[in-house]
Amino acid sequence: MAKPKVLVLTGYGINCDEEIRFTFNSAGGDAEIVHVNDLIANPSVIHEYKIFSFPGGFSYGDDTGSGKALANRIRNNLRDEFARYIEKDVLVLGICNGFQVLASLGLVPGFGAIGEADVALERNSTDRYQCRWVTLAANAKSNCVFTRGIDYIRVPVAHGEGNFFAPAETLAKIESNNMDVFRYVNEDHTPSNGVFPANPNGALHDIAGICDRTGRIMGMMPHPERDIFFTHRDDWTVEKERLLREGKPLPEKSDGIKIFENAVSYFK
Repeated sequence: MAKPKVLVLTGYGINCDEEIRFTFNSAGGDAEIVHVNDLIANPSVIHEYKIFSFPGGFSYGDDTGSGKALANRIRNNLRDEFARYIEKDVLVLGICNGFQVLASLGLVPGFGAIGEADVALERNSTDRYQCRWVTLAANAKSNCVFTRGIDYIRVPVAHGEGNFFAPAETLAKIESNNMDVFRYVNEDHTPSNGVFPANPNGALHDIAGICDRTGRIMGMMPHPERDIFFTHRDDWTVEKERLLREGKPLPEKSDGIKIFENAVSYFK
């Protein structure tokens, strides 16, 4: 079967496009990097791809707020084409700045029309950029394509505005529909209850990622593409010694790759 084609969006200030392309290709996809200007010039090309990815970075310098300028470019130039695209059986993934774009566009949780934001990623409660490893618990009741078969993963965060916020009514709808796909937890998998550093940004209800009702569109603040091989792990040297002393083989992959493998296998 042909590999599903993946569009990895790039543009001014986006700096994780190469990593996302590499990760999707490592997971069995056929990923290409496409500049937002080229997509605006030829919008119909979007329909050639089964997966659309908004990578992390600092699109347009985050000068008008994280992800907002890129969201405006999509809204003002590609709204109708994107609306037709997501009506099809496709997947959309936004990571870090990409999650901020999805939130600004209203694609997650997607309760309104494109361009109508329901949630926000506010400035970290520490008022500082946070770059550290976190543990995430996946919602076993969610229909999210990207989190299938995942219980817990350990991946890095790198952001200054990841503090998830939603009005009480919106938050209740997200949780009642199991659209809260990832939550920050302690290393022993107990709830972090908003406590730093397990919850690195003060996110409401420890939410690290959400999806839309279909489970085909997901945004998350942590970077799974930075933990796809065993040697990417923050504890890989210790874990290597433990496995060698127990006579066990060293794994090749790590936690983050599963999200991308789920996306690719959805079309196989």
